[in-house]
Amino acid sequence: MDQTSSMIDPFGRAITYLRVSVTDRCDFRCVYCMAEDMTFLPKKDLLSLEELERLCAVFIEKGVRKLRLTGGEPLVRKNIMHLIRQLSRHLDTGALEEVTLTTNGSQLERFAAELADCGVRRVNISLDTLDPEKFRAITRWGIFDRVMRGINAAQEAGLHIKLNTVALKGFNDAEIPHMLRWAHDRGMDMTVIETMPMGEIDADRTDQYLPLSELRAQLERQFTLTDIPYKTGGPARYVEVAETGGRLGFITPLTHNFCESCNRVRVTCTGTLYMCLGQDDAADLRAPMRASEGNELLSRAIDEAIGRKPKGHDFVIDRSTKRPAVSRHMSVTGG
Repeated sequence: MDQTSSMIDPFGRAITYLRVSVTDRCDFRCVYCMAEDMTFLPKKDLLSLEELERLCAVFIEKGVRKLRLTGGEPLVRKNIMHLIRQLSRHLDTGALEEVTLTTNGSQLERFAAELADCGVRRVNISLDTLDPEKFRAITRWGIFDRVMRGINAAQEAGLHIKLNTVALKGFNDAEIPHMLRWAHDRGMDMTVIETMPMGEIDADRTDQYLPLSELRAQLERQFTLTDIPYKTGGPARYVEVAETGGRLGFITPLTHNFCESCNRVRVTCTGTLYMCLGQDDAADLRAPMRASEGNELLSRAIDEAIGRKPKGHDFVIDRSTKRPAVSRHMSVTGG
């Protein structure tokens, strides 16, 4: 990669991974992510599909090699497949290594084959339980069978799946060994995630919070876990599970600060660039993009923002810190 065009932050980290939220809307209302009566952004504030494509193209020119589309639920954005097909041209040229999605799986039955046709090779599916009643309770609106059909469709299309499971004390912690066996039996990786202090929700996160060090100790009573250097470009640390032959990732923003190798930034569906998921500092990319038909202003705004990328995040959950570390909901920033 041409070093002159690459994005290097103040700590010498090359930014090669962009996560783009294409919508703040979702067809679920997961209790740790959204309030039930969410107020969504007005359409005029959202970047158009053409603007999203233009924004991604500038980041790719500046050295981004991996692109992940998130939401909300990315597949509920109208005409989303048009955007994905346009972005897939950068895979054809070799400028991009991969385009991936984080999804709740509800729309995969409809879109999996087309995603594969566009060059998407893997997707992350958020799934916190295999119990249909508990699934309904935690997603509020989700239909378990539809997600299972989506997983089947994705596997039939040849997409590799990684399950993302938020570890919630008293909700799914006892079920995680079963989920792990189920995922690995089907050839899927699995990653467990500590609940993150983002956005005002209806529940008390202190009661939900399960340190993954505690979960790992529980899992090691029935599984042999060996640390491995496997990386996907994200913050997960992986182990191999001897009994299943599969991989298990741990994303631990609260008990382990994973920032030293952070190579990623996030853009919201309104064109706001967050240099760190756990900080409020941000840059508006929508205004410079709309102010000019050329990309010079946009490119300069990105450079200025990367120059402010912090060394680490401010996540914390404890009894004295009831308020979220950042006020925006996870659905706004994007997965």
